Amino acid sequence: MRLRLLSLFVFTSLCVTAQEIKFGKVSKEEVQEKFYPLDSTADAAYLYKYRNSDISYKSNSGFIVTTEVHERIKIYTKEGFEKATKAIRYYKPEKGSKERIASIKGYSFTMVDGKVKKQKLSKSSIFDEKLSKYRSIKKITFPNIKEGTVIDLEYQLISPYSTIIDDVDYQFDIPVKSFYCKIQTPEYYSFTKKTKGYYLIPTKSTTKNKSISMSQRIRTQNRDDWGGPTTVTSEVQTSKINLKYNIDVYESKNIPALKNTEPFVTDIKNYRGGIKYELASTKFPNSTLKFYSTTWEDVTKQIYKSSGFADELDKTGYYENDIKNIIAAAKNDFEKIAIIFQHVKKKVKWNNYYGKSVEKGVRKAYKEGTGNVAEINLMLTSMLRFTGLNAYPVLVSTRKNGIPLSPTLDGFNYVVTMVKFPDNKHILLDATEPYSTPNVLPTRALNWNGRVVAKNGGSSWVKLTPIRHTTEENIVIAKITGDLTVEGLVRNKYHNLSALNFRINNNHIKEENLITSFEEANKVEIEDFKILNEYDLGKPISRNIKFTSEDLIEEINGKIYIEPLLFLTQHENPFKLEERKFPVDFTSPIQFKNTVSIQIPAGYKVESLPEVLAIGLPEKLGVFKYQVTQVGTKISTVSILQFNKAIISPEFYTFLKDFYGKVVQKQSEKIVLVKE
Repeated sequence: MRLRLLSLFVFTSLCVTAQEIKFGKVSKEEVQEKFYPLDSTADAAYLYKYRNSDISYKSNSGFIVTTEVHERIKIYTKEGFEKATKAIRYYKPEKGSKERIASIKGYSFTMVDGKVKKQKLSKSSIFDEKLSKYRSIKKITFPNIKEGTVIDLEYQLISPYSTIIDDVDYQFDIPVKSFYCKIQTPEYYSFTKKTKGYYLIPTKSTTKNKSISMSQRIRTQNRDDWGGPTTVTSEVQTSKINLKYNIDVYESKNIPALKNTEPFVTDIKNYRGGIKYELASTKFPNSTLKFYSTTWEDVTKQIYKSSGFADELDKTGYYENDIKNIIAAAKNDFEKIAIIFQHVKKKVKWNNYYGKSVEKGVRKAYKEGTGNVAEINLMLTSMLRFTGLNAYPVLVSTRKNGIPLSPTLDGFNYVVTMVKFPDNKHILLDATEPYSTPNVLPTRALNWNGRVVAKNGGSSWVKLTPIRHTTEENIVIAKITGDLTVEGLVRNKYHNLSALNFRINNNHIKEENLITSFEEANKVEIEDFKILNEYDLGKPISRNIKFTSEDLIEEINGKIYIEPLLFLTQHENPFKLEERKFPVDFTSPIQFKNTVSIQIPAGYKVESLPEVLAIGLPEKLGVFKYQVTQVGTKISTVSILQFNKAIISPEFYTFLKDFYGKVVQKQSEKIVLVKE
């Protein structure tokens, strides 16, 4: 929810901010540049990124925030062409005050026959795209982009929500040559500033008095003492005052890119450098000091009391008969939970909109069969309460929304449900995902902690990260034939979060496409392919595959070389950085267990087998066990790779990198067979 502050005063700023680099004036050297000097791998770079955000007052709209932006981007490669499209998110609700994008101007500069060709951005390259009932995107696409093109873009974002200063982001997936940002706030507003990420820019904070024209309309009643009519007159009185502005300047050169070059990252944007502004208090003339959401308890209560949350939990009439009927045969609380959970998943489909409050309301969502996250899970919470269970909504920040490190209304954008039992154990539920099961939330909602909201608006934290390991089991029974072909059967079994993700990613794909994908990834030909328990959510999902392959064996000088895990071998270490400043996020504790049995061909014997290895990470963060043994003409391999924490902090990255390197090395060691 956004706050809009109005006043009886009219302010007109007489201060103008000048930009360092003139818009539309690009040098030939900038266009001719072939690569970014400090990072030759960069596909594009910000040559200049400028922002000026100023809270001012307008007589017809109250306090507003005007943000002026100037971006100059150099495109070096075809992979950088995507930077020629700018997507500006802004708040545009169907009802109420709206933000707007104004004064859009742009040029592209390209070398043609040794000269710089300048092309103006046309109106046809600018269009709106609706994201939800509340947000839209202004898309700006520069045409005729080539390698070497420089684009220059200028626009304004005008917001009636003066209590909200957008984050100052200064680190991106491409480097920034020159950065300048100024934030100007009048003395009536007090903001706290908190750093994001690991790259810091010092703040230069000053104050400045601005000459302000203040206008006030005075209404006067005039009474005629001789019994005539009373008249009302009004006049506008104007005076000039000095108002103190707090000014923060962020300026830097040669800011490196922070790219998502490694896996197991929550969202790389969460770790890029920036500053977050949060409103702490306001103090206007002739008014008292007002504080805003200084604790998580305050934030939760404000959300609870807002329209579209607590009142929606109290609505029961629209579902009462349905729920009474479907739980009539339930034998215990767990059956009630399972029945109601499944009922909501089938009855109301998620419309892919997030939100901590409803859009059309739970009653309408139930009737129409679609709803946003809040509508579905507040409805689920209400139904569970109706049956006598201790159910609570849980406020969540999705992985893309970031980790809410400090109290703020924008810290939450999602809702799930918790059922608490007398022994203090609990179950977490999310009915937006058809394949989810109790205590297995979809990945988007697994972001550290959630805030449990009690019936009176009180709150407490609950851990969202799964306790149980996400497990993938693979069993292969194979043999090497006389013509050195590998034939076999493989059974994959997925538990908990891996089962949910498998169903989400594969249940909608045709079988022939799944077969093709498996064959190409593993260098095999499939003769038979079956998936079991696709829709039986109470069981792990299984996949049985009969395969053959001529590509899993090497024959050199009469000897056979074969990897003990066949196509299950991990060939590459995903961790390559010298230093990683952000955590490794596996989403949940995980375990990979591979068991492979290989029948060696007649006329051959084992010359050598890989040796046993058992290693671990510090503080029991992970373990790897690997053993290859021979019994008669069969070679059996057992490989267990397990991580006991969902998140591994950067201090252990060097250990993890070395650990995983040993896993790859050991699994790549080959069995050697020779003729008898």
